[in-house]
Amino acid sequence: MTFINAALETPSRNAFQGAARGLTDLLAGNRLLGGLPAEVLEDLAQDAMQRSYAAGDTLFFEGDPADVCLLVEQGAVEVLRYDADGEERMLHRFEPCALVAEVAMFMPHGLYPMTARAQCDVVVWRLPRQALRGACERHPALALRLLESLSHRLYKRVNEVDWLTSSNAQQRLAAYLVGQSDKQGEQIELPISQRHLAAQLGVRAETLNRMLAEWQSKGWIRGERRSWRLCDAEQLRQLAAPGARRF
Repeated sequence: MTFINAALETPSRNAFQGAARGLTDLLAGNRLLGGLPAEVLEDLAQDAMQRSYAAGDTLFFEGDPADVCLLVEQGAVEVLRYDADGEERMLHRFEPCALVAEVAMFMPHGLYPMTARAQCDVVVWRLPRQALRGACERHPALALRLLESLSHRLYKRVNEVDWLTSSNAQQRLAAYLVGQSDKQGEQIELPISQRHLAAQLGVRAETLNRMLAEWQSKGWIRGERRSWRLCDAEQLRQLAAPGARRF
């Protein structure tokens, strides 16, 4: 793991300014922060530290003090939890420009609710808890953005719980593949392993493999492991239709 404190280890004023500009540009590329005034991003960038991790390294553990949130510069970070049997469940994958654990900066218990791990070699910026909270106090527009984002995520999770309890396994898998196709096109690359996908869909790995094999035999999909082509996306959309919402 490589540790770089951009505020302390800069060899010259020009290098420091270059690092600062790079970080604010990265912050501006985040969908939540894009469009905010430059002074807001500069506030967030104060005291930020850059770190590099190798694939498989843990960035923080569930239950650790939530003293920083992360901004991904390179690579991908996955967040996960472990069930009572020790099986891991991957919750989300964060790519460049994404913020990780910003919501944890406002949790009253002050602890991370999940574990973060480098999915590959990654570079992240560590944004101190107080920097984010202080920026929200000084810039109401940032606080409103965070509140809107949290509201959207809460609404999405409510829909997911409802869908998980009211749908069957085939409907959930179809909805997932269609959602990936909407982002990637006809040819998709699953962002998580089939084992993690099965856990996310609430099915056994054997059930997932059986459904994929059945759909291949029907000509709906074609591929293996993480690479798949949707040969009959319309059929999958019809299967996933009961889970579609108006907004």
